[in-house]
Amino acid sequence: MIEKGTVYLVGAGPGDPGLITWRGLEILRAADVIIYDRLVNPELLLEARSDARLIYVGKAASRHSLSQDEINQLLADEAKAGYSVCRLKGGDPFLFGRGGEEADHLVNQGIPFVVVPGVTSALAVPAYAGIPVTDRRGASSLAIVTGHEDIEKTESSVNWGALAQAADTLVVLMGTKNLREITGELLSGGRKGTMPAAVIRWGTTGRQRMIVSDLAHIADEVERRRLTAPAILVVGDVVSMHQRLAWFERRPLLGLRILVLRPRHQASRLADLLRDAGAEPIICPVIRIEPIAAEKGRLTALMEQGWNWVLFTSANGVDCFEGQLRSAGLDWRALAGASLGAIGEPTAAALEGRGLKVDFISTQAISDAMGKELPGISSETRVLLPRAVEARGVLPEILRKRGAHVETVQTYRVSPDRDGALQLPDTLEKKKADVVTFTSSSMVRAAVEAVGAKSFEGCVVACIGPVTAQTARECGLRVDIEAKVYTIPGLMETLEAYVKEHGKQDPHLRGDEE
Repeated sequence: MIEKGTVYLVGAGPGDPGLITWRGLEILRAADVIIYDRLVNPELLLEARSDARLIYVGKAASRHSLSQDEINQLLADEAKAGYSVCRLKGGDPFLFGRGGEEADHLVNQGIPFVVVPGVTSALAVPAYAGIPVTDRRGASSLAIVTGHEDIEKTESSVNWGALAQAADTLVVLMGTKNLREITGELLSGGRKGTMPAAVIRWGTTGRQRMIVSDLAHIADEVERRRLTAPAILVVGDVVSMHQRLAWFERRPLLGLRILVLRPRHQASRLADLLRDAGAEPIICPVIRIEPIAAEKGRLTALMEQGWNWVLFTSANGVDCFEGQLRSAGLDWRALAGASLGAIGEPTAAALEGRGLKVDFISTQAISDAMGKELPGISSETRVLLPRAVEARGVLPEILRKRGAHVETVQTYRVSPDRDGALQLPDTLEKKKADVVTFTSSSMVRAAVEAVGAKSFEGCVVACIGPVTAQTARECGLRVDIEAKVYTIPGLMETLEAYVKEHGKQDPHLRGDEE
């Protein structure tokens, strides 16, 4: 539960959206207003209510959308207006996140607030790089310091000379711009030039990139390889453990940015698999699922008839058909006596998750396979087929040719997602994506209609199966990857094999070269 008129200072974590806390996610999903920073992963914003207001107040080192004073007052104004406010901040709000300033302003304004700590990049980023910031065999102390102080200060409040000897491991946040000065101060303070050092950029995400050197030369290496913010500096003997413990760097899709165009409620499954493989998913839903209101009279009449088979071709069909049953005052018991068939494991899982027994799953996740493989079909067989408005006519046609009586029920339609499609031009024109994934023909058509086929020429195009691939070719796209097994895991397996074979030899697989 969250309260109206309250500001929640929530740590979003270091970049990987899976590292937000459970409580933080609860607040994000329930809040009326979400005020967020530059380093908040955009994927987290998909968790917001559809009617929530999203307000960007991000700051880079030299570019401010709002001043800190303006942000402070914005928080207070939104709470005074009676809204529940999620102030979503990268990392932890009270660790170099100006959360203390915002909380202090709220106290002065008499606004109630709650602090939800977040996973700080000071700990998470080294961990993803295989660097334990402490280790009882040689690193028993840790110091975390900012390398970017208030520009209004006339001199630094960080005693770098003392800090050089103060802790076994030093983690410097926001220090890329002043890296040479910082390392120089540490060397002057007595820190050995041979001490291992690492600079890690975009840690915990698919764009993670690291440079390892020693304290005396790390600034030279960062400049030579043009590594820029956001990045952290780690100094200490523990950095050398990276060679043995670099678990994240070994992932097969590390460094690739992959465009996910699935509907919002389905995007997370593919995004999670991509992230587990080391890639950074970019979610731009180009289609949405719109349930169709039931024709209650017809649906009731159909349920009074006996059916040998009720076939579902997607999890969306399961969800929307259930909604139609409820609107007609019915439930799944109306299908008593019928056998249930599903195309693909996800569709079967949607039925089984409702306590229903699935009697048949086609060997391939396409209508052709279900139509040809469905057992016991004769002239006496009655088949009910809940499906999308845009569904191909292949399945009912095959079943009718085999002698079955087939009735279809339209349960949903696929429509363009205008908000998601608006993100596509920027993502494609700035070449932010290496790979684009298509998991349905409707997705292909919506994407090409939104931006044109030429916009995808800079990406590897990956399709979930032959039907989607054929649609992509008909729409003018070059198809590079076609899954051998027509499922999300099958798409992942084929994508990983393609990257392993082609790697950097494919000019489209740039990885993070910023």
